[in-house]
Amino acid sequence: MNELAITVIGRDRPGIVADVAEVLARLGANLTDSTMTRLRGHFAMTLICVGPAAADVEAALAPLAADGRLLATVRAVTPDGGSEPTGEPYVLAVHGADRMGIVAAMTRVLTDAGGNVTDLSTRLTGSLYVVVAEVDLPPGVSDEVAGRLTRVAAELGVGVSLRPADTDLL
Repeated sequence: MNELAITVIGRDRPGIVADVAEVLARLGANLTDSTMTRLRGHFAMTLICVGPAAADVEAALAPLAADGRLLATVRAVTPDGGSEPTGEPYVLAVHGADRMGIVAAMTRVLTDAGGNVTDLSTRLTGSLYVVVAEVDLPPGVSDEVAGRLTRVAAELGVGVSLRPADTDLL
């Protein structure tokens, strides 16, 4: 069996998840990890599954993309042997007026401290921009990172919070 990464994107409509999941089930592919969301009227899915060769999955998904409404890509990936955390889990939240560079500046602070973003969502509602990220930070750096995030947030004119994640909820 092969471990595969599959991405599908297209204008949102009912049935995208069911159509893709049915194709994978018919092929005997087991869906292991996924994230799916609607982004400004488009639906995007990223899946990891274990199943037949990438070319077989790509061929089976091709009819779903034949009319040009969906774009599907498939590639083989190397199993990582598990998803052990690389540090202590935290939740970063940023909110304020929309402006370019918010995600770049905040994630640079995390990266420079040795942090790893494991999940990130952004949403623009009117003029309010919200970022919520799950991050792993090396032990003992959270206070320093929180201070740096606060300084960067002040420069950007946004609010920020960094709190330990409740791992029972993640």
